[in-house]
Amino acid sequence: MKTLEPGDDGYDDARRVWNAMIDRRPRYIFACSSAEEVAEAIRFARANDLEIGVRCGGHSIVGHAVPDGGLMIDLRPMGSVEVDASTRRARVQGGALLGALDRAAQAHGLATTAGNVSHTGVGGLALGGGMGWLARQHGLTCDNVVSFEVVTADGEILRVDRDNHPDLFWALRGGGGNFGVVTEFELVLHPEAGDVLSVEYLYPVASGAAAMRRWRDESNRADRRATYNATISDGTLSLGFVWVGDPVDGEAAAAALATSLAEVDAGFERVIVPMTYLELQTREDDLEAHEWRRYWKGHYFSDLSDDIIDALLARDGDDLPNASLQAYGGAIADVAAGETAFSRRDTAFEFVCASKWIDPASDESWIAGARRYAAAMESFASGAYVNALSDEGSAGVHRAYAPEYLELLAQVKVTYDPANVFHLNQNIHPSVE
Repeated sequence: MKTLEPGDDGYDDARRVWNAMIDRRPRYIFACSSAEEVAEAIRFARANDLEIGVRCGGHSIVGHAVPDGGLMIDLRPMGSVEVDASTRRARVQGGALLGALDRAAQAHGLATTAGNVSHTGVGGLALGGGMGWLARQHGLTCDNVVSFEVVTADGEILRVDRDNHPDLFWALRGGGGNFGVVTEFELVLHPEAGDVLSVEYLYPVASGAAAMRRWRDESNRADRRATYNATISDGTLSLGFVWVGDPVDGEAAAAALATSLAEVDAGFERVIVPMTYLELQTREDDLEAHEWRRYWKGHYFSDLSDDIIDALLARDGDDLPNASLQAYGGAIADVAAGETAFSRRDTAFEFVCASKWIDPASDESWIAGARRYAAAMESFASGAYVNALSDEGSAGVHRAYAPEYLELLAQVKVTYDPANVFHLNQNIHPSVE
């Protein structure tokens, strides 16, 4: 296990995460190469009364991985992915990034649901649920986990599945990093040829309401291979979908949407781009990922009413963030209530508004703009995605989980982490607050 302290070569690089606003200095950084080393790091932290942060991709918007004066467990040395094509299973180490999973699986014509940015960590994504372009076909990432290797707060290494520690197996599928450090995921893979069609119809935001209503109506009857998505950026409204599957069927779906949109507003620009699944999974990568200061807010909507559309398009300032909508439903909603800790199965769309900027002097303005825009949408919200929470604290956790789920999660927390050792996360306290 490699250990870094302030002043050591590599220390500053190791503590640097995706959001440039995060500039904290851990007392120690332990780069772990095995579950046994993770257990050793946990025992050391507890013996020395150090807060524990766990780093994989480092994409937490509030920098939970970086404990000021504490101990960072850096899982990045554990970044391998092993694919068994005969059983359609992948064994993914706790420090692996989504790109490694996508590449290893696609080498065998396989894939499973992963997020939209390849340098995101598999661990953080999967533990919070895991939305991606395959979710309407195959469920969330957490729905595709069949077992976990977990290091608990006591330094015990557990193999967790439906038959072994079933309470923890339930909680880890959506409950976040509250219950231990996951050092390996076993994931179901699905046949996937890798054909993708990205479909966008572009309108001015100011005149896009009628088209967005029609786009919403079409999304309600969409094929599961289509994930309807919309973005608002720089005065442009993009309405369309990402199709993963037979491109001929995708082109027919694109033509049908174009015909429907033209009935209410034909003044759109059409952008249809065929690509591979691996290209899709990297197209939103940020090549200057660690240079930007970032802030975001998110909501779930159980429908997309006319009032919501009007509020989304009512942009009232230059400091507003970009906004996006991504459709749920399909296989996500097929999972029975209570099957996993992810509890918002009735979600129709996920909304995220995200700002990024360079100048620290602009922090207050950009954060205020994101908060204002999100607040305008909050009365319509039916909850929130735990992976899209930022600085909401306990209030955000209560939005992410239905009350009965939160009570069960707290019970699991009491069993596996009664001292709340793992609290640098969207924290589920052993006694629900």
